[in-house]
Amino acid sequence: MMRIALLGATGSIGASTLDVVARHPQMFRASVLSAHRNVDALVALCRTFRPDLAVISDPALEGELVRKLRAANLDARVLAGPAGLVEAAAGDHADCVVAAIVGAAGLESTLAAARAGKRLLLANKESVVMAGNLLKAALDEGGGALLPVDSEHNAVFQCLPGGRPDLTEAGVRRIVLTASGGPFRGLRREQLAKVTPDMACAHPNWTMGRKISVDSATLMNKGLEVIEAHFLFGAAATEIDVVVHRQSIVHSLVEYRDGSVLAQLGNPDMRTAIAYALAWPARIDAGVSALDLIATARLDFEAADRDTFRCLDLAYQALAAGGLAPAVLNAANEEAVAAFLDGRLPFLSIEAVIEECLDHMPDASISDLASLLDSDLTARRDARRIIAGLAS
Repeated sequence: MMRIALLGATGSIGASTLDVVARHPQMFRASVLSAHRNVDALVALCRTFRPDLAVISDPALEGELVRKLRAANLDARVLAGPAGLVEAAAGDHADCVVAAIVGAAGLESTLAAARAGKRLLLANKESVVMAGNLLKAALDEGGGALLPVDSEHNAVFQCLPGGRPDLTEAGVRRIVLTASGGPFRGLRREQLAKVTPDMACAHPNWTMGRKISVDSATLMNKGLEVIEAHFLFGAAATEIDVVVHRQSIVHSLVEYRDGSVLAQLGNPDMRTAIAYALAWPARIDAGVSALDLIATARLDFEAADRDTFRCLDLAYQALAAGGLAPAVLNAANEEAVAAFLDGRLPFLSIEAVIEECLDHMPDASISDLASLLDSDLTARRDARRIIAGLAS
């Protein structure tokens, strides 16, 4: 039986993962569950799944978690804070780690799981964007397997021979990532000036958290995925394309040198990618309904509107620049999206914050985790300063 550490258990990826786990109690056990600050939700999950370890990211809530677990007659050991997440990811409590903590907060535990040789199911694209080379080094050190959970990269993984081969030797011409276009597909910039957070979070096809929903609305989510594809599959920026596919049925494609194009299709449900990664190389029931091709009727594709949604080009620019640029891009985006969700920044100003941070970033490389985290903090301070200036 595979023991699973689910880091970010109370989010949408966590819910989908636990649904798959519950369908296969003979195969999987959720031995570790973590939450950021939602103690009650974590306790409720512990009642159902009875993990050995419960982790709360905010150390100030450790005592509350202990009290509520004991009141519920649950004896899970409690850890807290970044050190607790690292111990949960790298310790002997689990064989597989699902890295589903949103944003840069999930980086350290993701690297710890990689160094420990765990099967790493990566749903935290920011870890790859910020620290792609560090993650590759950690995987080499630990010798574990990385399986992407993002639907697009999971689709690419399924369409490549052997998962992550040398693309040149495999005859790959390009990777094509599909994008739904988000809730504002087809709108002009002037129509985006007054959009609200609730409007941006109303994704037409997927149920996601608010931060990733805003990233989808700006197309930054697709930009981050371009950078992620570069590090996961060794593809150059010129070998990664993005097309808008509003039905979200084709999750990505791989084009080969002989003219063949392989695609992975399915209903838009994250449980497909999660079940594939958990059971790989086997396939198991994910609880997802079969794709009805007759009802689907047609599949549409169009070019991404990079003039209206400039974040995609900013991501390509950061990938081309290399060094600190992807980390700065990610930090600035996280701060700008948070300000937009708080009502402190207009939607169209998200890209302005990111662009200014990239324009003023230092010329440096990433040598280790400490220098990366220091650069991340510097970029966040710059982004907050820019946001404050725009607000005033």
